[in-house]
Amino acid sequence: MSTATATPGDVKDRSLAEVGKKRIEWAFQWMPVLGSIRKEFQAARPLQGIRISACLHVTTETANLMITLRDGGADAVLCASNPLSTQDDVAASLVEDYGIPTYSIKGEDNDTYYAHIQAALDHKPHITMDDGADLVHQLHTERTELADGVLGGTEETTTGVIRLRAMANDGVLKFPIVAVNDAMTKHFFDNRYGTGQSTIDGILRATNVLLAGLNVVVAGYGWCGRGVASRARGLGASVIVTEVDPTRALEAVMDGFRVMPMSEAAAAGDIIVTVTGDKHVVGKHHFENMKDGAIVANSGHFNVELDLEGLASLAASRRTVREFVEEYTLHNGRKVFVLADGRLVNLSSAEGHPAAVMDMSFANQALAARYLAETHGHLAVGVHSVPEEIDKSVARRKLDSMNVRIDTLSDEQEQYLSSWQEGT
Repeated sequence: MSTATATPGDVKDRSLAEVGKKRIEWAFQWMPVLGSIRKEFQAARPLQGIRISACLHVTTETANLMITLRDGGADAVLCASNPLSTQDDVAASLVEDYGIPTYSIKGEDNDTYYAHIQAALDHKPHITMDDGADLVHQLHTERTELADGVLGGTEETTTGVIRLRAMANDGVLKFPIVAVNDAMTKHFFDNRYGTGQSTIDGILRATNVLLAGLNVVVAGYGWCGRGVASRARGLGASVIVTEVDPTRALEAVMDGFRVMPMSEAAAAGDIIVTVTGDKHVVGKHHFENMKDGAIVANSGHFNVELDLEGLASLAASRRTVREFVEEYTLHNGRKVFVLADGRLVNLSSAEGHPAAVMDMSFANQALAARYLAETHGHLAVGVHSVPEEIDKSVARRKLDSMNVRIDTLSDEQEQYLSSWQEGT
């Protein structure tokens, strides 16, 4: 029986809650680090009286984060950070089974998306949680009256951290933000192993193509790009990397990948994946020169990575040929297939990152929220790194859950590393 039928929210269908609850419970089995934090939070209630507004991908893993925050005493509300990333059964279960107000419908239009963000801001948060900085952006532009009540916020993505640092540099950011994305236990693992696997999963679910023997172009060789490139190669693809950073380009070459400008790669690619966080990485002139039948996908948060307006101007016709696959027939007769309207393919046509890797990311989120509550008034306005002790705590907990033991420095070793007198 539902325990939270009166909980407010805007979800597709509350009757989906039973299925969503089972999936949330399944994911929790693979999140032992967050589970250990939940037990601590239940006992200590470190977030008692704290209102949290979270704008995140509404997935089974996010559900377990929200439940952990609730069990820590927080009054939490959730909305979607992407119009296509919501799992509707999970959203229903959060409202019906866990009493967490959730505003999120998969496929919602732009107006609904921002209305849901406004609903989350109506909660008058003490702490914000973002996946791309849309919530914080709206708070700073449309709901400025709320800023004085905010203790701080957290940001989950590279894209969001870039936006927030730009806001800080322009002097408009009004409260401290903890860049969860920059924690070693987040971007080393979530971005590389999570994005690598889930992006390939999304492409395969949408298209059912065989990657072996195809040219797969990966735009961007940050941690996400490294992950996508390595997973594509593991499935037999010939991988091409495009970059603007010479050091990362050199690293890709040394890792055994071909590196070339997008103008050349677009003409060679069978599948093109963007993971940069920048705008028009694949532009109109690239679409013009693509192979007939090229597949284009994005896993870099916003669909602005693809110049979809430019592509539309080149098209004589367009139609949906499979779920999450749109066919553009160009005036030159070639066809280009765009996956998930250029939105995050790993969340739109698949289920996002595996729970085992999100375990660490959301452990950082939960502990960062506690850190913000504990350090209220002591953090300067700006973007801050996750404290090293939190990052290492997450790593230790993960190792413990895997029954992996490591060495400890002896007193002699500690002294040697902290001194300069002893040499060769």
